[in-house]
Amino acid sequence: MIIQADGLDHQALNDILRRNPGDCRIEGCCGQRFIAAGMKDQNITVTGIPGNALGAYLNGASITVCSNAQDAVGDTMNDGRIIIHGNVGDAVGYAMRGGRIYVKGNAGYRAGIHMKSYKDKIPAMVIGGRTGSFLGEYQAGGIIVVLNLHTPQERIVSNFPCTGMHGGKMFLRSECTNVTFPDQVTARPATVQDLEELQPYVEEFCALFGFDPVKVEVPAAADNAVGMVEHPRAVLQIVDGPALHLQFPVLLPPLGVAVELVVDVVPLELLFAVPVVFGEIAFQFVVLVLTFLK
Repeated sequence: MIIQADGLDHQALNDILRRNPGDCRIEGCCGQRFIAAGMKDQNITVTGIPGNALGAYLNGASITVCSNAQDAVGDTMNDGRIIIHGNVGDAVGYAMRGGRIYVKGNAGYRAGIHMKSYKDKIPAMVIGGRTGSFLGEYQAGGIIVVLNLHTPQERIVSNFPCTGMHGGKMFLRSECTNVTFPDQVTARPATVQDLEELQPYVEEFCALFGFDPVKVEVPAAADNAVGMVEHPRAVLQIVDGPALHLQFPVLLPPLGVAVELVVDVVPLELLFAVPVVFGEIAFQFVVLVLTFLK
């Protein structure tokens, strides 16, 4: 079905989408917000520029935008796929807890803010270009990949990446020599196992946007400066290396620990999950930011 969006507000446009659960193509979109919010089992193509919160609370639908998109794409999405054949504004993937977002171009500020894993869902976002400041701010889970394919001479990410990051993974296709990370994360070259995990996301990105996988190929070994950032929080991903037993004072914020180490004794208050300390509990966790360069 083809929907002419000219003259329709976002409520009328979404009403038409809900009444027609098959494949839909929206033409002449001009800033309508909340397109396909909460929808599932539907393929939607958008021409023109959708407004803020495209695919908010998405629950399994697939959205393809043939140009740019505005802020908060995929806000709190639970499942599905969003494909942007252009640039996105700020806060793409805000609090997403499942599904995948693929952006051919650049992303604005706060991409992946509050991204988290939920049960068996691991959200993923791949940015083909560069990102603005505060990439992965307060990231708690999921995977963020930034490839910087279009202007490799420019910084892959602006200021203050990983601010407040306390879980998940971030892959940056760069040596990151001009990027400053906060103390609570550790940037390191990716291992072969890390790159194997990354490969499917890069392959799908190339298939969607027509890139040559050879030119975007993830290197096969960590000596190509693949970088990954992690932060010590209960991500439940075990890394090899000696366990480090630490007893932190109650109410202190989490302390940065090198990614090669495993923290396995932490007071409950340190996890910000229970307001009262009932005792000690064993955890093994890491968070990571990977850099890689082809």
